[in-house]
Amino acid sequence: MVRRTPVVFIHGLWLHSSCWDAWTRRFLAEGFAPVATGWPGEPATVAEARRQGTCRDVPGLDDVVNHYASVVRSLDTTPVLIGHSLGGLIVQRLMGKGLGRSGVAMTSAPIKGVELPSPYAEFIARFPSLAHPENMARSTELNAGQFRYAVANAVTQEESADLFERFTIPSPGRTLFEAAFTGNTRNSRSFVDTGNPNRGPLLLISGKEDRLVPDAITRAAHRLYSASTAVTDLKEFAGRGHSMIIDSGWPMIADYVLNWLERVGTRAASHAFKTGPVATKVPG
Repeated sequence: MVRRTPVVFIHGLWLHSSCWDAWTRRFLAEGFAPVATGWPGEPATVAEARRQGTCRDVPGLDDVVNHYASVVRSLDTTPVLIGHSLGGLIVQRLMGKGLGRSGVAMTSAPIKGVELPSPYAEFIARFPSLAHPENMARSTELNAGQFRYAVANAVTQEESADLFERFTIPSPGRTLFEAAFTGNTRNSRSFVDTGNPNRGPLLLISGKEDRLVPDAITRAAHRLYSASTAVTDLKEFAGRGHSMIIDSGWPMIADYVLNWLERVGTRAASHAFKTGPVATKVPG
């Protein structure tokens, strides 16, 4: 009997791990063994996370990375890693360490070395919580207006309101500060070993309408991988925003990811990392 290939799903800030429910059902039907574990200390449900509210015992980005590294190492088979937003940064850090057979980073938070475009700075300016250092030791959350502007701008107002109610939770402020302000510092938590030639294939995905992580950030990250001979692919989706994994367009994204996994040969239980053209861009 062939063992199912595990897929570890990693969500980003302000979303609960249940944001992956539709994806896990789809990947299970496609023959994978999905794992959608929440961040350290994350409650089991959205309602419970909201009741818990602001807390002061919050993990940093290294804590979250180490948490998922432990999840990966606990599995019998090396998994595929799929992350969104800050989860995409975590996927890239884990892939740089050689911990995934392949990785997909969707609308990933910036990695070290990426020069942030002005739209990103404008977005940061819209979040007063970043102006108060004391929030680094607390949980932070988006209100419905911020969620609409930054995450769900590419869908209708009605869908944005529904997604906000179904999936948003408070998230560790410390990770937000570390991702927003330490991108190019000496001890940056956003450092990724982009030159590792021995990692598995990596797919970077961006949304052309993304305000939280503009497409330019993903393209800049893609260029940083040019020194590696490992497969590094890029796919840009027109008309999609940051909510691409939870809004009504998610099946199109999932289809593309599944087809890419098939193309790079990471669906079978036995796998040898493939190499290919430097920083190739997936057509289509």
